Amino acid sequence: MVSTASLDWLQTLADGTRVRLMSLLESEELSVSELCAIVQLPQSTVSRHLKVLAADDWIANRRNGTNHMYRVETEHWTSARSDLWGWVRSQASSPTTHQDDQRLKQILAQRSTSAAFFSSTAEHWDKLRVELFGQQLDAFVLAATLSDQAVIGELGCGSAPLSQLIAPYVKQVLAIDSSEPMLAAAHQRLGECSNVRVVQDSLTELSLDDDFLDAAWLVLVLPYLADPVGVLSEAARVLKPGGPLVVLDLLPHERDTYRQEMAHVRLGVPRDELELWFQAAGLRMDHYHVLPPDPLAKGPALFSAVGRCQQ
Repeated sequence: MVSTASLDWLQTLADGTRVRLMSLLESEELSVSELCAIVQLPQSTVSRHLKVLAADDWIANRRNGTNHMYRVETEHWTSARSDLWGWVRSQASSPTTHQDDQRLKQILAQRSTSAAFFSSTAEHWDKLRVELFGQQLDAFVLAATLSDQAVIGELGCGSAPLSQLIAPYVKQVLAIDSSEPMLAAAHQRLGECSNVRVVQDSLTELSLDDDFLDAAWLVLVLPYLADPVGVLSEAARVLKPGGPLVVLDLLPHERDTYRQEMAHVRLGVPRDELELWFQAAGLRMDHYHVLPPDPLAKGPALFSAVGRCQQ
């Protein structure tokens, strides 16, 4: 009498596509995308057949990053299962399976080339990435995550590099500074950015309505402020409820020459002092991070902090 298991096995293997997949996975562990490329079938079709094979314990899989890798593990098979597969495999040879074998060789060759490339360039990948694609590549990725309906304020914008960066991705940018020479440079930089409004304002008296901005940025501005609490309070006023105020600035340092060379009124900001300023401005500090040093940077260490209006 034929066992129920044997009948199930026969039913599972009674499909040419599943036999092709089994033949490939017996010789090499492969991902779904690689199998699709080899058998020239859509992912939905290949995935459906793999599911059937896995349910009947013909194949196993493991996770490798974002991929699932599939394989045949014959060492765990019973002799009956091995004998059945051996017979099916012997009947399966055809021009189609021959083409599968040729495409498998191509896939493995591509794999080897990719592995060799990243193995040889891993230590230099960051430098190569910058040389090929520029230093702002990651910044563009982050800018693209902003809402296309967002209104962003770059407070103390200087020549407005951040405003230029994010302008294509958001509804409107307010580039705000009190310095006429800086705003002239910003105008020149932002000539083609129609959704950026350059505003000459004191940061302690912004000409914006309450709850106007979805987010505001203060980047390398705190060392110049005689009244940091006043500036933070005004930023809190123009932010919508829950909107972030992102502060990026200098940690405490001993470069006293910055007072003359860069007109700094303070040599960096310690975290406890920043927290007191946030509290006085009605902001709670959500995040605070000391930034990793840039090997090419010659200035003091930096921090980033995110404040939101206290409820």
